Amino acid sequence: MEGLWAFLSGQPILTLFLVIALGYAVGEVAIAGFSLGVGAVLFVGLAMGAVAQDAAPPALVGTVGLILFFYGIGIQYGKPFVEGLLSPSGRCQNAIALLSVLAAGLVTALLMSWLRLDPALGAGLFTGAMVNTAALQSVADKVGGDLPAVGYGVAYPFGVLGPILGMYLAQRLLRPRVEVPTSRGVEEVEALVSHPAAVGKYLSEVTAQFPDEVQVVAVRQNGHNRMPRPNLRLQTGDALLLLGAKGDALKQACRTIGDVAPSQIIPDHTELDDLDVYVSKHSVIGHRLGALNLGEHPGCTILSVQRGDATLYPHPGLVLEAGDRIWAVAERDRHSAVRQFFGNSARSTAEVSYLALGLGMVLGVLFGLIPFPLPGLGTFTFGAAGGAMIVSLLLGWRGRIGHLNWTIPPSANLTLRNFGLTLFLAVVGMRSAPAFFSTLSSTGLQLVGVGAAMTAAIVVAAFMLGCGLFRVSFDEALGIVAGVTGNPAILAYAAKSVPTNKPELGYAIVFPSSTIIKIIVVQILLVWFAAR
Repeated sequence: MEGLWAFLSGQPILTLFLVIALGYAVGEVAIAGFSLGVGAVLFVGLAMGAVAQDAAPPALVGTVGLILFFYGIGIQYGKPFVEGLLSPSGRCQNAIALLSVLAAGLVTALLMSWLRLDPALGAGLFTGAMVNTAALQSVADKVGGDLPAVGYGVAYPFGVLGPILGMYLAQRLLRPRVEVPTSRGVEEVEALVSHPAAVGKYLSEVTAQFPDEVQVVAVRQNGHNRMPRPNLRLQTGDALLLLGAKGDALKQACRTIGDVAPSQIIPDHTELDDLDVYVSKHSVIGHRLGALNLGEHPGCTILSVQRGDATLYPHPGLVLEAGDRIWAVAERDRHSAVRQFFGNSARSTAEVSYLALGLGMVLGVLFGLIPFPLPGLGTFTFGAAGGAMIVSLLLGWRGRIGHLNWTIPPSANLTLRNFGLTLFLAVVGMRSAPAFFSTLSSTGLQLVGVGAAMTAAIVVAAFMLGCGLFRVSFDEALGIVAGVTGNPAILAYAAKSVPTNKPELGYAIVFPSSTIIKIIVVQILLVWFAAR
């Protein structure tokens, strides 16, 4: 075996990718429904770093990976995060997150003082207990050495397992009643023009009376299917194909026209037909559907927009992004023009504007270098990863500035984020292995218990504040707990626990702000204990 370890020590690139491959294999092993996922890469890196110490890559490699991860997070969650900050519900959830992190910070300070922990080690334990790699990187930038990564690795396992266990116990103790949302879905209805108020009117005059969530897909007139052009004059017996959410909105639109009619338009594909097309042309990316005047040019009606795993209703304010897959209706001889208008390149689902990516990351790293004052304690910086996340949140919210489109297609974003996080965890594990095992052997399970106490503090605080003081619904509380603890495995468990999408929404609103707060809190801990 010594020959193998010697070989791996001399091949750092090979060893790095071996750690990544083995890490994902271990991460897929589930025990009682729980698995480490990508977090297993850190522990495989620790094991490999212990037997092949010279194979550890430069720390810069891990930093680049972490910046990629948090830049992608910010771009994806920028819009829901900013919208959440502007809504009463979002402000409430962020207030709970702030108080929960502060509670965990207070527990950490008490434990560090009581046990006289090295500030770098205590700060590392805090970042592992909070499962926050950006906070870890900000600590490493400030103090250097391996102790922050050692603390992170010791506290990380319960940092993932603890919140899941807390959610399970909360469900058993509180026995919450979570209302199952009524799935309205989207429905197509054909209506026959017979109402006197609609006969003889232009289509634009009639549709002006429709609810916003109802649109006309096609018109059948004199036995022919036509596009719903605004200047089309309606006559008795014409049929309109309406698309909208099931319920009162469609019923109201039908009453405006006349009566629900047997299907005539949908079976006839002679003149109008549907098509799928990818958004890849720069002239439409970043623009609102209502500003494109699609009915005139290229002459189509949008039925839905597929973005990643989400199906979006095509309202006028919807902003198109690269990689969106559009389901549209158009005259058969206009299909080619529609495809040309949107670009229709499937490569757009995985393409990244490296100009925008590079500029955004430059701005993020520069922001991370700015020293911010801590009254009475000195200054702190967010670090490269924290700065990249804050800047990318703003860029993701804006979406587009001039000709620069900051958004990244969901599939490409996911690939960049996962690869970046994997790279960071592998490098950190390999580089910190010697100090990790040395510290663990000298302290035993004491540090594990300290990290578990920190994790328990934030989970208990989030549930008590959410379900008790602020009285949010239980599914919202799950989203807050997932957001303040951060690991995707925790979010996955929360999402499976309730039949609503509130955990995902809460995670998107809370996770970015929680990350920023954790960076600030851990910097305060470092400065405070270093000054004592």
